[in-house]
Amino acid sequence: MPIRTASLSHQIQKNGVRLHLAKVIRAHSKGADHPASEQEQALLDERRALKEAKAQRLAEAKLPKPKAAKIVKEAKPPKAPKAPKAPKAAKEPKAAKSGKDHKPSRADKLTKKAENLEAAKKAEKKSAKT
Repeated sequence: MPIRTASLSHQIQKNGVRLHLAKVIRAHSKGADHPASEQEQALLDERRALKEAKAQRLAEAKLPKPKAAKIVKEAKPPKAPKAPKAPKAAKEPKAAKSGKDHKPSRADKLTKKAENLEAAKKAEKKSAKT
């Protein structure tokens, strides 16, 4: 399983901390003049290998990636033009209903109401005269 670049950076950082600690311990116990211990040398080798792996991964990332081939679609034949439709015959107008279902319109109701009011006024005038 390949190691991700980000995890390599983190591993390099942790390795650097361990390497620094090993150098400080060696400097404290033996002095700065002594050569690196086996533990310190192993950490240096591991760090070098991690840095090389990171550089290799970065170089691979910069290379062009393979792209999927474009699918070439076949051209469809053109559609035949539609034949014009014949015009429809005009329908005859419906006959007006004159049955019980016919309800009077608002205007009819208002005119009937006005006629009834005038008839009532005339009836009052006639009764007043007699």
